Amino acid sequence: MRYVALGDSFTEGVGDPNKHLPNGVRGWADRVAEGLARHEPGWEYANLAIRSKRLRHILAEQLGPAVAMEPSLVTLYAGGNDVMDIGTRVADILAQYEALVAGLAATGAQLLLFTGYDIEVSAVLAPLRRKNHLYNDGVRRIAGRHGAVVVDFATFEAYRNPHFWCPDRLHMSKAGHKYMAGQVMDLLGVPHGIGPKHKKQGPAPTWRQWGRDQYRWTTEWVLPMFARKLRGVTLGDTLTPRWPEPVRVPRRKGLRKLAPGPRARGAPAEERNRGGRGD
Repeated sequence: MRYVALGDSFTEGVGDPNKHLPNGVRGWADRVAEGLARHEPGWEYANLAIRSKRLRHILAEQLGPAVAMEPSLVTLYAGGNDVMDIGTRVADILAQYEALVAGLAATGAQLLLFTGYDIEVSAVLAPLRRKNHLYNDGVRRIAGRHGAVVVDFATFEAYRNPHFWCPDRLHMSKAGHKYMAGQVMDLLGVPHGIGPKHKKQGPAPTWRQWGRDQYRWTTEWVLPMFARKLRGVTLGDTLTPRWPEPVRVPRRKGLRKLAPGPRARGAPAEERNRGGRGD
């Protein structure tokens, strides 16, 4: 039994920092792999996802290795970065996406696909919402044609909770990754103890606080993201997959038991909780 995860920052685990694991993150896919192994020992796991990757990169760099691993289970989240790129057409995005899905479906593995959440971060990114809706509709149609299961992230009401998001407002927090792992395991019929923990929300921010938050978000996240776009670089350029070859997942203590050392290899500290979708 072998589980292979493909994609970008969403599947790499950005937003769920862990200094003991490769690239300094954990994420929902690691949690699913550990849940599978606890439920049914013997599962192997590979995670080929790297933050910032577009569909063309995943087709070129991840599809071939994933197919060669002869997986039993495949998860794919891809296309979000393409949606956020200026000038891309949804029809072209979905054509690449379906080529990727067709290649994975041909392995005979159980295939899980994800829609993208409609993040309401700012009026700055509002024009992308319609594009994301069209992309999600396409993912659902493609899943139907290839017998895949849809993890319909776009419909998960729990993610209205700000606690489920990182300061960049684009990546899930640790709480968001844990909840996603639970949703995936529910679809797979794997028992788990993950449940949402609702933190009490404080009073609504004043206009001054709201303005300060918007300014900080724009200067610390939005402007650097677009600067990288103009330079043609991404935060994933120097990274390698976290688990590039299948590893046998320990039933106890999880993947941390297999980590290469006390410090995570791969991402520099300043990149461990940054980058991915849209950069």
